[in-house]
Amino acid sequence: MAEVSGWIWERNLRSFLELLSHYVGYDFDATDWETVARAVAETDDERTEGWYAYPLVGETRQAEVCLARSVGGDEVSVAVHGDLTAELRLRADTLLSAYAMR
Repeated sequence: MAEVSGWIWERNLRSFLELLSHYVGYDFDATDWETVARAVAETDDERTEGWYAYPLVGETRQAEVCLARSVGGDEVSVAVHGDLTAELRLRADTLLSAYAMR
């Protein structure tokens, strides 16, 4: 099982999830976003049990995205787990880098 991790600005979370979902082949919609947004509000990246995991399951690929807010900050820690192809690892890593920029 592979993992790609980092952090992004919270304001970029929806775009990050929409693009990652596209690469996985999952149709991330408004209902998905509402679910994630509510759950992430209660997370804490300083607690092991303070993370939220959301599955992205496409027809041929799947990934689990684990998220946790930085308490008192505008960052969200992100870890993408699963049987990730080299291409999907690269895309996830690129998204993390891009969405961590100001």
